[in-house]
Formats: sequence, structure tokens, C-alpha cells
Amino acid sequence: MPVSQPSTGSTAATPSWTVGDLVVHRIDEVKLPPQTGAWLLPAATPDVVGQVPWLTPSFADDEGTLHLASHSFALKVNGLRALIDTGIGNGKTRANPAWHNLDTDYLQRLIDAGFAPETVDLVILTHLHTDHVGWNTREVNGEWVPTFTNARYITSTTEWDYWAGVDLEEPRRQMFRDSIYPIRDAGLLSLVEVPRSTAAGGSGIEVAPGIRLFATPGHTPGHVAVELADAGESAVITGDLIHHPVQLPHPHITSRVDIDAPLAAATRRDLMSALVGSDVLVLGSHFPPPTAGRIAFTEHDYRLVPTPSSDVTA
Repeated sequence: MPVSQPSTGSTAATPSWTVGDLVVHRIDEVKLPPQTGAWLLPAATPDVVGQVPWLTPSFADDEGTLHLASHSFALKVNGLRALIDTGIGNGKTRANPAWHNLDTDYLQRLIDAGFAPETVDLVILTHLHTDHVGWNTREVNGEWVPTFTNARYITSTTEWDYWAGVDLEEPRRQMFRDSIYPIRDAGLLSLVEVPRSTAAGGSGIEVAPGIRLFATPGHTPGHVAVELADAGESAVITGDLIHHPVQLPHPHITSRVDIDAPLAAATRRDLMSALVGSDVLVLGSHFPPPTAGRIAFTEHDYRLVPTPSSDVTA
């Protein structure tokens, strides 16, 4: 893949959605290269994409090329500042040329949204893949140190145990060295037991008021989605359970990097069945703008009915 080009300039206006009294901000990192979709979701061919007209123009172009992005979500709840996933990160050695030595204004965007690194209290990692943990750390005087020095970083025990028990290839070892081990060694990493559940609204674990993790295995064994709830309203941040909205009408389309692809597809179907027709807002961790929406069932399949963001100025 070609190297991604960083967004130019930062802005004080941040795309945001409300969930009750919560305001959920999308912190943009970078648009992913056009080749990403075909590589990541090989079964999502142009012919398949072309049969889903509502994907165009936001989620795909007229040629059937999928649009994907890297971003985090940030919110304040009961005075607690929380960040869900931390993107690819700047200046890191990566095997994927689209992620290698990236240079974006992500951190400034985070600050513009009112989340200066030292003010973040909680970082939730949906899973331990390179494009979800990168801003865990930043380089200072040639060393990788925690970016969010006052935060508790959380991932599931199942996720940690899986990666601790497999023979890592060198690119993944590098990711652990520069983005995971420094937060562990600083005493900032917490592992939580996340009970298995079939969908949002089932079992799980509340890690802060209004923030609940529930198990969504398949992409990785310990993958979690994040439910936000306040004042009778709720939202779900998908992580990589759903990479792209094309997987709603075609839940069988799996990712090249799913560790257990059949399980990922089954988990995805369970979640969609639980959310279809509800008012639960779905926020896609790689969905390009408009990024969020409700799941509906129309005629023969599921679709995303987009919910536009508001631009909130910190």
C-alpha cells in the first residue's frame, strides 16, 4: 500500500454525537489508502459493493472502492475523560507502508477537542492490533513513553493472554515493544475480565459510569465493543467487529486479519440482530464520515441509516 498522507492543519471543531447528556467526539487520525478495503475485505469486490447502492458516495465510490479511516472516540462522563482506541501513532516502524513513520496532527486534534494528554483518565483498547494502540506512546528523547501519563489503560484479560501465548512475528513484536510494553512497565495497564455475552445489552463489565465493555470475539479472541449509556440513550463503538458498513448486508464478509473468521461473522450477526430497529447509535471505528448511524432492516438485508455529526468546538 502507498503511504497515507496526513491531514493538513488542525481544527477546533470536532465531529461529535450526543448520547443522552454525553458528547462523543471523533478524533481523526488519517484516511486510509484506497487499496486498504480490497486488501482487508477481499470478498467485498466491486461487484458486491455495487449491489449496495446506499454505500455510495460516503462509504464507497462509484468504482466499488471502499472508504476507510483511522480515528478514536473521546468523551467525558461524570468528570472522567475517556478515549477509545489510539490509532496508528506517529513515527513508528511498521511493516505496512501505509502506517510506517506516520506524521499526523492527531494529538493536536485531541487537544482541540478538550482532551489534552495529561487530562485523559481512561484509555480503552478494544484489542491489541497495531492501528488501535499506536498513540498509547510517543517518542521522547529517543524512547517510547506513555502519551497519557495519568490514564488507566484497559484491555481484556483474554486479549492479553492470547498474545502472550503465541509466537509473535517481528512486526508485531515491534508494536508490543513501542506501544504496549511501555504502558505496562509504567504500571498503567489494567486487564479486566469481560464476561461473554451475545450482544449489547447482555452481560459485560462496567469500567466507568456509563461505559461498559462486552465481549465480541472473532477478529481477536479478546476483542471487545464499547457500550455508552446515559439518560436512557445508548451507543456502541464497534472496534473491528465491523470494519466497514458493507458487512451489514454481508455479515459473512470477513477480514483478512480475523483470527477466527467464522466466529467473527457469527458475533457480527448477533450484534446486528440485537440492535436492528433500535435507537442505539452505532459508531464504526473505521467508518469514514458520517461514521455513525442506526441499524435498520430493509427488504432483504441490514443497512446503516447515517446519523450526521455536529461540529463541537471545545
